[in-house]
Amino acid sequence: MKKQILDATRRLRQQLPYLPQAFKLVKTAAGGLAVVWAVLLLVQGLLPVAAVYLTRTLVNGIAAIIGAGGGWEAMRPLLPSGVGMALVLIGMEVFQSAGRWAGTAQAERVQDHVQALIHQQAMRLDLSFYDDPGYYDQLHRARIDAISRPAALLENAGTLLQSFITLAAMGGVLLTFGIWIPLLLAISTMPALLVVLRHTIRFHRWRLHNTTAIRQTSYYDLMLTQREAAAEMRLFGLGPHFRALFKGLRERLRRERVQLARSEAVSQAAAALIGLGSMGGALAWMGLQALKGAARLGDLALFYQAFFQGQRMLRSLLGSAGEIYRNIMFLENLFEFLALEPKISSPVRPLPHPGLQKEIEFQNVTFRYSGMTRAALEGFSLRIPAGKITALVGENGAGKTTLIKLICRFYDPEKGRLLIDGTDIRDLSLPKLRQRITVLFQDPVRYHDTVFNNIAFGDLANSPGMEQIEAAARAAGADAPVLRLPDNYEAVLGKWFGGAELSGGEWQRLALARAFLRNAELIILDEPTSAMDSWAEADWLQRFRQLVAGRTALIITHRFTTALQADIIHVMDSGRIIESGSHEELLAARGRYEESWTRQMRGKRD
Repeated sequence: MKKQILDATRRLRQQLPYLPQAFKLVKTAAGGLAVVWAVLLLVQGLLPVAAVYLTRTLVNGIAAIIGAGGGWEAMRPLLPSGVGMALVLIGMEVFQSAGRWAGTAQAERVQDHVQALIHQQAMRLDLSFYDDPGYYDQLHRARIDAISRPAALLENAGTLLQSFITLAAMGGVLLTFGIWIPLLLAISTMPALLVVLRHTIRFHRWRLHNTTAIRQTSYYDLMLTQREAAAEMRLFGLGPHFRALFKGLRERLRRERVQLARSEAVSQAAAALIGLGSMGGALAWMGLQALKGAARLGDLALFYQAFFQGQRMLRSLLGSAGEIYRNIMFLENLFEFLALEPKISSPVRPLPHPGLQKEIEFQNVTFRYSGMTRAALEGFSLRIPAGKITALVGENGAGKTTLIKLICRFYDPEKGRLLIDGTDIRDLSLPKLRQRITVLFQDPVRYHDTVFNNIAFGDLANSPGMEQIEAAARAAGADAPVLRLPDNYEAVLGKWFGGAELSGGEWQRLALARAFLRNAELIILDEPTSAMDSWAEADWLQRFRQLVAGRTALIITHRFTTALQADIIHVMDSGRIIESGSHEELLAARGRYEESWTRQMRGKRD
């Protein structure tokens, strides 16, 4: 037990610095509502003391009147005390209700503020954080475990303050009967304090240890319920498998959680019995005083209420202190997450963007993803000329998509440089760099929103109008499927909110329209026709060169019919360029490109 107390004390010292941060966060979110709530708590803390004193006055007065054989007339002097008691009881209910309202309103504001901070931080961090499973654990603890903790901490602090005010007043009342009474009251609740500390630490350790397991149960639940996985779940009969995984993990978590709760319940019951024994002893002593004539009936009622309320308030105070400790431990997760710093950021004094007039150049670039031993690119060099269409072809895993991530500066190279017209992109403003690039990603997001917004998200900062949206849709070949929808560009897409569903190729064309909407000097298309049928692909390719005229385009593709549109084609393999040239030059070289072209064309004929 001594070791547990020392451990709790050490951890409390480590986490106390988070307490002022939490209260500052609450103050920022709640504003003046926090002051109103604090005043309501103060009044609620004083009203029980008034009730105790009025009880003694009423009991003593009624006992005296009954002893003297007086009637209703003799009770008139007690009328003010009776009215006062009624007002106090009414006030306790009214202020308690008002306090609950203020607490709820404050908690909602704080929760919204914390969610906004988490969303802001999640968008601020680099893509590399998503390569680390430890980051997912941190994000989960911040979102699930810590998001309500500041509001809970405030509520616990309020209860603590209210209990302390009532306890101090009750202690003053008990002090009139003897100095040992308040000491007995304090000692009788010490076991409850030890129980709170011990189980708070145990639960926090359990929660940290099982964060990954809890995330896994959420994943299995999604696989069993989300639309994206529904078809394969049914076709391949995967439902029983994922249900078994979910059930097995939940059974273990539930068993461990119930064991913790059972241990805590037993300890709390033992602590409560000690408290009841102490109260019984104190009441027996007070009864003896009453039998000796040293105390009146009202004093006995006052003592009982003061000791009982004091013990209850002290347990409440210790419980609130334990909850504060628990919340501080979880707030550590929130503030650690908010303290994460991105590795990719704008320089303090960024250089002006040179404008893409000459070329993009990879100079001896080496890059590997976090946790990977093999480099995705090693000593990689490549020049992408401005104003031309460049295609990259190669097998999966060759490193083609990695180039997009480096150009957009989602990652920085380990070695080497990436230059735009001779300027290292690390010396440029990050937002301004990305504003000059538009990308169709290989797996574009399907926004469950209107068609208009699905396209407008490509250049939301410039508030595009309907004319621009329609032009982008025509450029991507998305206008025909859109015009078939009942509400055209105002039609809601996706099944989440009861919208229309599109085919894979139609979703891809919307993503293309989104990419074309931004009038960027660099257009990057990652497998732009992979979800299109051959007719839609042929239609789009006929217009492609016109769409990108005067701009720099980089196409990543497996389809040679798409690569044919490029001025220069680079063949990648294992993170390096093995062939370069025009389509005709590469066929004449009779290398990897010609071999793949022949095989693909033969497959089409077959």
